[in-house]
Amino acid sequence: MEYIDSLRVFRSVVELKSFTRAADTHGIARPVVSRTIAALEARMGCRLLNRTTRQVSLTDAAERFYEGCVRILDDLDALEADVGSQTREATGVLRLVAHTTATMNRLVPLIARFKLAHPKVAIDVMLTERPVDLVAEGYDLGIVVPYMLTSETTVVRLLERIPVVIVATPQYLSRHAAPQHPSELTSHLFVAMSPSIRRPAIGFRDGAEDLIVPLRFEVSSNSPAFNREMVLRSFGIGVAPVALIENELASGELVRLLGTFQLVDPNIDIQLAYSNRTLQPVKVRAFIDDAIAFFDALPTSYRSVASVG
Repeated sequence: MEYIDSLRVFRSVVELKSFTRAADTHGIARPVVSRTIAALEARMGCRLLNRTTRQVSLTDAAERFYEGCVRILDDLDALEADVGSQTREATGVLRLVAHTTATMNRLVPLIARFKLAHPKVAIDVMLTERPVDLVAEGYDLGIVVPYMLTSETTVVRLLERIPVVIVATPQYLSRHAAPQHPSELTSHLFVAMSPSIRRPAIGFRDGAEDLIVPLRFEVSSNSPAFNREMVLRSFGIGVAPVALIENELASGELVRLLGTFQLVDPNIDIQLAYSNRTLQPVKVRAFIDDAIAFFDALPTSYRSVASVG
């Protein structure tokens, strides 16, 4: 018999003052109770119970042992009850990592909705644009773009595909002729993502072979939001997700370029990532379900925008 079970049997014998009643309580035979107590006494190296045909009494050593048993078993029962409640109700702290700019228009309404539905869950959000290891860094979930995931065993689910467009300001285009073909991009400056994150090139579908255009740049960063601001100041052409520049496209501050040419990678995939599919805490399962429902309810298309070239 397991040691914890032995302690439970010992406690029952003491409190019920009977081997027989303890056996009935635990659904075991009386000889099993006797062997259990004998094994405990052998382990302790002393007698715990004085037995007669009519009475069971504690030795001095057993008094202290019984008090310790009660504390341990009560603490264990409380711990099991607490863990059990978490398997039925979403509670505790949910640690979430998310791509700073790709999710900026989605994260606040998503988390607000989740928090209202699950008020007992505290949410700790880390916004970043670097690669992450969910398990090693202690995150329950990630809302990320593909390059951020460092483990091939991570479970991912596509939440949204955001179209990517090539843009520039009218001021930039007043100084540099708008490209009419992807090959003409080689004569233009770009504001690029850092080469440590993304290869500085754009691929276009061009018949049987893809056309890969290397980017010439003097400013690069790991932040699409920073790059947007530099493009708005006319420091070069930008390649940006539509969600990040919708307002600027609508107002005419930015103009889409080469809209009739198909990109090799025309979208940014927003993914929900977690470490495994099984034995998930309720808080994690609840967030997964809520995130899927939230993104499924979003409009499936972005407004059309005028383009040059």
